[in-house]
Formats: sequence, structure tokens, C-alpha cells
Amino acid sequence: MKNTNAPHRAKSLTTAKALIESELIEKKQFKAIESVVKKYALNIPNHMLTLIDKHNTSDPIAKQVVPSSNELIQKNNEFSDPIGDEKHSPVEGIVHRYKDRVLFKLNSACAVYCRFCFRREMVGPGKNQLKQNEIDKAVDYIKSHKEIWEVILTGGDPLILSPAKIQRLISQINKISHVKILRVHTRVPIAAPHLINENLIKAIISSKKTIYISIHINHEREISEKTVKICKLLSENGIALVGQTVLLKGVNDDTDVLEKLFRKMMENRILPYYLHHPDLAKGTSHFSVSISHGQEIMKKLRGSVSGLALPNYMLDIPGGYGKVPLTPNHIMQNKKNSVIIEDVHGITHEYPPKTQ
Repeated sequence: MKNTNAPHRAKSLTTAKALIESELIEKKQFKAIESVVKKYALNIPNHMLTLIDKHNTSDPIAKQVVPSSNELIQKNNEFSDPIGDEKHSPVEGIVHRYKDRVLFKLNSACAVYCRFCFRREMVGPGKNQLKQNEIDKAVDYIKSHKEIWEVILTGGDPLILSPAKIQRLISQINKISHVKILRVHTRVPIAAPHLINENLIKAIISSKKTIYISIHINHEREISEKTVKICKLLSENGIALVGQTVLLKGVNDDTDVLEKLFRKMMENRILPYYLHHPDLAKGTSHFSVSISHGQEIMKKLRGSVSGLALPNYMLDIPGGYGKVPLTPNHIMQNKKNSVIIEDVHGITHEYPPKTQ
């Protein structure tokens, strides 16, 4: 393994002034962007900067991480907690929405702050990180609920925490016999791959549970050579990798773009898991796409990529009511003894077929 002594933090852009100096915004945008940064956290790590094409005003990487004045536009149907985490939080740090699994929100800081984030009101460098006594109470909650089969570490981003802190938590979870699966949600392999070092991997694989790391990836250009090496390293250490993608206007709401992304994920041992319809977070309407557009993309993808590379298109119903699939319906008509089905080429067929 490499990078054992890699620094825990890399150079990052955190202010509107730094964005101007890096030629990511124009001087005339300063006032508006400064207002955005005061409201929503900004952190663009050096690695992420290397992925941005500054000469492309529609660069899909920049759109995800560079603040826009559009974030100051807030609509009535946008929410501070669009998926209702608080409604299902019995103790600090735990979200228990589904019977057999819990989210364990360890921290509120991230390696990069995505401009479309559904937790954007709750994350940032000055926000809370769970204290050890709060972690202990959360672990006690998991212990007392025998139906919990899977624990999902999230935040913020749990992989920006120190290996020692992660290992301590994992050692606590190891003692809970009814927990069988440990999942980690992260953007670190994409945004700051230098943080995935030998000590961190040792901490993760100290788990006695089956481990999955869910990497948030939205464009194939995010899968850099450094990310490829990190994914290979994680996989070789017995960690299964899955990917989550958010459908974003102007970033990846295109069949060809997603086809390239999902294939590149598969080629690097990352199974595409979810394609999320964007959540109704405040100040994110410029990323919105219609459900019908998303379904049309999924229909086209089904005819062009391997089933292994096809994620589930999902909507998290606002208010805490959970996720539902938005799978395109291929049943065009229900008849008395048969159905009319549309194939991937748009041609209809009767099933079962009539005998000759």
C-alpha cells in the first residue's frame, strides 16, 4: 500500500476571493458568490481543481463544486431537510427510516461541498461532529434494536475522519452480533483520493462485517487515474464498491454521458447502484430535471448498456417517506388475457404471444 504518510488535508479553495484568483469565477461575480459562500459551505480540494476545465463555461465538474448565484434563488417547494432525516432520528447521529438499517451520521464536514447536496443546510466545517459520548449513545441504540442488519456510515463524509476514530467506531460495531453489513458513503475517492491511505484502509478492514463502500460519482471525468488506483486498492483489500449518481441538469442528464460513466464505473470494479432523482434542497432548482426526462434516459440506457451497469432510478419522497423506484413502465396496455409491452427499441409486443 502507498500514501501511509499522506497529509490529512490538501490545499483547498474555501473563499470567493480564492475562486477569483483561481479563475473559476469573474470579479463581477464576487458579491453574489460571497453571499452564497456565507450561506453554504465551500471547499474545493486541489485534486478536484485538476479535474476542472477552466476554458469550458459548461464544465460538468465545475458545475458541481463551484458556487453559482442561482443558489440564492429559493423556491417554495424546496426544503432544508428535503428527505426528512430529522423525522426519523431517535438519537443524535442516527436516522432509522427503514426497519433493517440505519444511517450513522458521524460528522458534518466533507472533502468537497457539492452545490446540489440535499444536506447542504446541515454540512460545513463549522457544523457538529459527534462527540464520543454521542457515538456511544448511537451505538447503544443499534445494540438495542435487534432488527438492524446494516449500518451505513455517512455524514458529511466519514472518510475525512482520522483512521483512529474510524477504527474505534468499527471496533464498537464489531461487537454487535445482529449487524452483518457495514456500508460507507463517501466522495473521498473522487474528491481527495490522497486521504485513502494504508492506515485508513487498515481501519476499514478491521471490520468483522461485510463491507461495502458507496462512492458518489456523477461524471466519468471524475474517475481520474488516482481514483482508479484507489478503487483497485480498496477492491484488492476485500471491499466491495458500489456507486451512487445524482441526475443533474447540465452535468449528466444525457444518455451518452451516463453510458460512459456507468461503463467506466464497471471497468473499475464499481457497481452502479442508484441514479438519484435530484432532491428538493434549497437553492438547487438549476439542477432540476423532470421525472419523465429521467425515465426516457433510463429507457435508452436499458438498450445500450449491460444490465450490470444499469442502476436503479430512485426518488426520495420529500418529508421522510422513503425511496421509490422510478423505473420506466414498459407495459403499455393491460388486456383481459395478455399485456402489450414495449421493447428497448420502442416496438410493442403482446405477451404471451398469440399462437399461430
